[in-house]
Amino acid sequence: MHLSYPAYEVERNESRCITCGACVRQCANGVHDYDEENDVMLSDSSKCVNCHRCVSLCPTRALKIVKSDNVFKENYHWQASDIEEIYLQAEGGGMLLSSMGNPRKYPIYWDKLLLNASQVTNPSIDPLREPMETKTFLGKKNTEIIRGEDGRIINNLPVNLELAMPMMFAAMSYGAISYNAHESLARAAAELGIFYNTGEGGLHRDFYQYGSHTIVQVASGRFGVHKDYLNAGSAIEIKIGQGAKPGIGGHLPGYKNVGDISSTRMIPEGSDAISPAPHHDIYSIEDLRQLVFSLKEATQYKKPVCVKISAVHNVAAIASGIARSGADIIAIDGFRGGTGAAPTRIRDSVGIPIELALASVDQRLRDEGIRENVSVVVSGSIRNSTDIVKAIALGADAVYIGTAALLALGCHLCRSCHTGKCNWGISTQRPELVKRLNPDIGSKRLINLMNAWNHEIMEIMGGMGINSIEALRGNRLMLRGVGLNDKELEIFGIRHAGE
Repeated sequence: MHLSYPAYEVERNESRCITCGACVRQCANGVHDYDEENDVMLSDSSKCVNCHRCVSLCPTRALKIVKSDNVFKENYHWQASDIEEIYLQAEGGGMLLSSMGNPRKYPIYWDKLLLNASQVTNPSIDPLREPMETKTFLGKKNTEIIRGEDGRIINNLPVNLELAMPMMFAAMSYGAISYNAHESLARAAAELGIFYNTGEGGLHRDFYQYGSHTIVQVASGRFGVHKDYLNAGSAIEIKIGQGAKPGIGGHLPGYKNVGDISSTRMIPEGSDAISPAPHHDIYSIEDLRQLVFSLKEATQYKKPVCVKISAVHNVAAIASGIARSGADIIAIDGFRGGTGAAPTRIRDSVGIPIELALASVDQRLRDEGIRENVSVVVSGSIRNSTDIVKAIALGADAVYIGTAALLALGCHLCRSCHTGKCNWGISTQRPELVKRLNPDIGSKRLINLMNAWNHEIMEIMGGMGINSIEALRGNRLMLRGVGLNDKELEIFGIRHAGE
């Protein structure tokens, strides 16, 4: 029994439709069908997830997906989404699952932060004609300069990751996304001189060739973790938390754990891959330190170790502990971070915005005099180059790009990743769907996006009179707030616009 009307409706212009059947072939959800007897195309809107695949590939532009105008009686407290979710749980009795991050109307603080610009006394820089450095390094930074007898500086810098630009591709596991999506990310990272993160699903043997541009992840489930895997990448990331679901572990449904995914993760095919919420060998910073140094020992101290945490209310204190644990990098994931599957209630209600988390962490580490002991990478809601510039000005060394990278590959944010029926070949393991994503095209689109953002970052920094990422990092004088209250301004450590 269906108690609610479809959220979206498929509209077909019969005068344009040539009954070619393209929509039938392209939809993995079974929305479209051909009535041979009457020579007419039919659509079941209740199955539509608004992925736009049929609309994009209809040769005559006969299709359009529109938001339904059928509404519940107006009630400010009981929104339509609240009612529909109750209907779903009353029918199925299960936990609600969602994909691709928090869509609720919480403040987007990036849009309330304005950038400063140079005028007369501090002239701007033309990035086309003057040196501009967007290269950055991730890892511990020694503050003491040591010189040899000949006066030359001795390189005593601990092992660092060198990024040609302050962006990396975020952790998205093989299984959650397809082989072709992973290949696109790996190839793009290698071409750009940056890094991509394997996520918690291990590393397919085909992608070991991209190891010099790979960050391998160690999650609580330890999927695919072995000595060769740890040594394959250039850095190791211990995943403690994820922005979309703080305090909740990972879960790859058994229907996605097939073929090479099973062997890569080293678990039986068809079984659910569940990473428990806690690491059962970590109950203190001392325990975390032991794992950090176990991983360093296993890789001959040749690779930096990162610890990834969710942005939560006490994130600054947590980051302080991580910085003292021996970790080289802290990755902080904000509550708008995307994921293949998260409990809806957790996704929509737990965690804090990455902008506030970043500002508080950077300030805490500076106050304690340990900021140079660790690099800070942030993720969750990075939408464009100005978000990146603002993040660096708030104290980040670099950012992780997740959802934006998937959008570059063709994702339409239909938020049905957990079903495994991604019509764009990204978050699916069905062979007929995976092949829709061409890695040659996908990697090129990612390269174009990152190069475009990097060019914009140089333009923005030039307008500020700044010529390097290092000079921008933590430079909050370059930020002003608009529409923020006193407490928010205090956390950000900035002045209001006009001051």
